[in-house]
Amino acid sequence: MMKKSEFDGAPLYAKVEATLAFEIARGLLPVGSQLPTEERLVHRFSVSRTTLRKAIENLVDRGLVEIRRGKGTYVTEPRLTQELTELTGFAEDMVLLGKNPSSKLLEKCIVDANREVARQLRLPIGAKVYRIKRLRLADGVAISLDETYLPLEIGEKIVSNDLGAEPIFYLLEKKYQVPLIEASYQLEAVTADELVAQALGITVGSAIFLIERTSYSDGERPIDYEKLFYRGDLIRFATRLKRRSKI
Repeated sequence: MMKKSEFDGAPLYAKVEATLAFEIARGLLPVGSQLPTEERLVHRFSVSRTTLRKAIENLVDRGLVEIRRGKGTYVTEPRLTQELTELTGFAEDMVLLGKNPSSKLLEKCIVDANREVARQLRLPIGAKVYRIKRLRLADGVAISLDETYLPLEIGEKIVSNDLGAEPIFYLLEKKYQVPLIEASYQLEAVTADELVAQALGITVGSAIFLIERTSYSDGERPIDYEKLFYRGDLIRFATRLKRRSKI
């Protein structure tokens, strides 16, 4: 229960929010469990339905709970926060977040570059490229589905390795001495189609992040084009921006 001295002067909804957040953090309301009904929570906290709904809304915004239509409110898996400040690979990101990264190779094959792949890799449309699909996991939980396109020559080298164990960025830089200098990013909120949903173990239409990333080596040479499909319920992205200097 809440102690009055800790919440004197705070709005009622903030008191309810803080108490429920505390119980989630302590495991009293474990991941996957359903919150008590609205009626029971209103009675417990002696607040109005409007006040309770504001508290629940804030918990949803914080990623601590989710509302499932027709079923109730459930405690969610805490979201990982990934910084978008440097060019890093999935394995590097997960290690920094204290997670154990792993990969499952789903596909490696030679395909004809479509218009977008050709544009990103600065190749003629129809040029042969390697396409690699991997499921990326953190502590055994599927986080993203990665679709990578590499120019044929470098792709032939990369696919000769164990891509379930060795990250492509590591192979490029450490084994084949291809430095990665910078990358262009595009991040978009989309919904999961059937193939992505099946790979990530989520329902079709679930909210996901799509990152399109082209990494460049020396001389601004594009070396790696990726489409990264991240689960929207398990990760969020953060960056720090500086104010543009005024003339």
